[in-house]
Amino acid sequence: MEDIRTIAGQLKADALRVAIVATRFNDFIVDHLIGGALDCLVRHGASRENITIVRVPGAFELPLVCQKLAKSKQFDGLLALGAVIRGATPHFDYVCSEASKGIAQIMLTQETPIGFGLLTCDTIDQAIERAGSKAGNKGVEAALAMIETIRVLENI
Repeated sequence: MEDIRTIAGQLKADALRVAIVATRFNDFIVDHLIGGALDCLVRHGASRENITIVRVPGAFELPLVCQKLAKSKQFDGLLALGAVIRGATPHFDYVCSEASKGIAQIMLTQETPIGFGLLTCDTIDQAIERAGSKAGNKGVEAALAMIETIRVLENI
């Protein structure tokens, strides 16, 4: 393996300009995702002055705002954070599907890394577990993925 060229990203957030796009819906969960992401970014060298938080009503609005921010070219990467919890109707499926597809499309068309931190859970307990308890903090995981992807792209 030593003779094979490998491109990898370092987890260094120094000088990165990042926007966190976070939903207000289910903010009792999302605020923990934001906290985890902020802590992760700062621990990896990001300056708090280079981080912007944008609040949107819900998950369905994430793609539009991420697109506007990506097109602005003001940010090296974005984090999309939210929590959708299944209810008694199929609304959950539509919101999750369209938000996910929209975020992926923006990342590809704008060539801007977007850390995907949209929880799609069947229960409130599952959301709590993924926002900093048993299953870790998915805001942290989204931030790490975004940082690494930015650095990989720099090396290609």
